[in-house]
Amino acid sequence: MDVKIHPSWKVILEKEFSKNYFIQLTSHLKTEKMLGKTIYPSGSLIFNAFNTTPFEKVSVVIIGQDPYHGEGQAHGLSFSVPTGIKPPPSLINIFKEIENDLGINMSRAYGNLTKWAQQGVLLLNASLTVRAEEPNSHAKLGWSDFTDAVIQKISDEQENIVFLLWGKFAQEKAILIDQNRHYILKAAHPSPFSADKGFFGCKHFSMTNELLMKNGKAPIDWKLLTD
Repeated sequence: MDVKIHPSWKVILEKEFSKNYFIQLTSHLKTEKMLGKTIYPSGSLIFNAFNTTPFEKVSVVIIGQDPYHGEGQAHGLSFSVPTGIKPPPSLINIFKEIENDLGINMSRAYGNLTKWAQQGVLLLNASLTVRAEEPNSHAKLGWSDFTDAVIQKISDEQENIVFLLWGKFAQEKAILIDQNRHYILKAAHPSPFSADKGFFGCKHFSMTNELLMKNGKAPIDWKLLTD
């Protein structure tokens, strides 16, 4: 797999691309494609999060687990769906919390979060690919080694980044983050199974902006559509 990734990340992650796990990972993906397996997202979008949010522009990190495994849903940004695709339940719950927290209206028909990514929100899934209709099917291929390295690099080389860790899986990544240099906000996952156990009411969106402004950074405009 030719890694088409923003130059800022290519420099930062150069050593990862030559490690055995990454070589084996790319080989596995090629084999699956040769066997006729459908993999999401498409090859050009696997590194979409990195290409939309250059390394030096990262101010917030939202960690997801796995790309969406339904047709047309995954486009390389955690929790996001392309324009024209109905937002899944977890994303609807994210919108509900934004509305309650910030008092802005979020469309239930538009779930493309590219606008956030362009402002410095790295929408990072722990696995960057998945087989169609098979959730977590690529979770053990080595992607977590790669994305853990990404989190570690951000922690080591940036300052005052706000990490939003929703749910147990994301919160396990806290060990990779230097809490003396960065901010970690934890809440339940926005899934319908857990959103009412601490995601609703977490106020992470206003808190994120307060922390960014406190450190002289631009706040995130969480609204996706203009009226």
